[in-house]
Amino acid sequence: MECPSVLCRTSAMPPHVSPEAGIVRRIGLVLFGGFALPEAAAVVEVFQSVNALTEGERRDGMRYDVSLLSMTGGRIVSSSSVFVWTEGIEARRDAERFHALFIAGGVGVNDALHDERLIAWLRRTHPRSDLVFPIGEGQLLLDVAGFGQATGVRRYGKHACEMMQIGAVNGPSSVAAGPLQTAIAVVEEDFGSEIACQIADWVAPSPDTRFTAIVRKHASVGVSENIKASAKWLEANGHRPISIDAAAQIAGMSERNFLRRFKIEMGVTPSDYLLYVRLDMSCRLLVETALPVDKVARHCGIGCGGRLAKLFRKHLATTPTDYRANKRA
Repeated sequence: MECPSVLCRTSAMPPHVSPEAGIVRRIGLVLFGGFALPEAAAVVEVFQSVNALTEGERRDGMRYDVSLLSMTGGRIVSSSSVFVWTEGIEARRDAERFHALFIAGGVGVNDALHDERLIAWLRRTHPRSDLVFPIGEGQLLLDVAGFGQATGVRRYGKHACEMMQIGAVNGPSSVAAGPLQTAIAVVEEDFGSEIACQIADWVAPSPDTRFTAIVRKHASVGVSENIKASAKWLEANGHRPISIDAAAQIAGMSERNFLRRFKIEMGVTPSDYLLYVRLDMSCRLLVETALPVDKVARHCGIGCGGRLAKLFRKHLATTPTDYRANKRA
């Protein structure tokens, strides 16, 4: 799971600020016959894991109330023939405001397209919800209800929206636009990137790349706080054009002193570190998403697929396409 560059936060809550006490934020998953169980289970696990992680530290703080919903309630069968129990969508009419509402897919959506009560419920609920995200065929329901593509994406920064739109073009295989990524983006907005990354590692741990150890060296005991801050800044901003002078300012040093101290403490120059950050990010996106090589390069600050291929041949003795195929195999 790429973190935190794919995840975005609005200005609603600055990093590491505890949520207000006593807030219960409702998360809904509307299920239909034949829904994909792994995707629904991953969304539930994200929010329940946050509840478990923050319970001891914030006993009076924010928590998530996760509801599995269907048109009439009762048992719903998944595509893997596993039954789950749901409550009816109108069981709590006074609680139709959702912090995040996921509309699942499945063959049962075809019948639901003609259910006037369900469409009316969607039209009432959508404007009251902070975010509405379709999974697979769930987009068809939003289309019928009059909301169209990606209209439920609210409250998130430009980069997150771009990643979601890419997923709509490339299909459900794009992890960047999937329900799991969206759920983690919600957690990051609410609790900050540190908890979001921890949850991401629990739910969908990313395999290390050969560049990971270099990128993570800023967590070493021997690295000073100012160099650590600059390294984290380079990592967080590696997807966009940045200058080493800007990183020196983060460290509160002159550029000359910064270059010297960074090399001593991190073992590589700031420019090389930034390159390794981008290559590490590229390796993960190649494995975890269906993005074309050219788009992977652009989203990692490398520019174009040709330059990414050149860097892969130099540092990994392979091409991006072959790297993706070998890792997935």
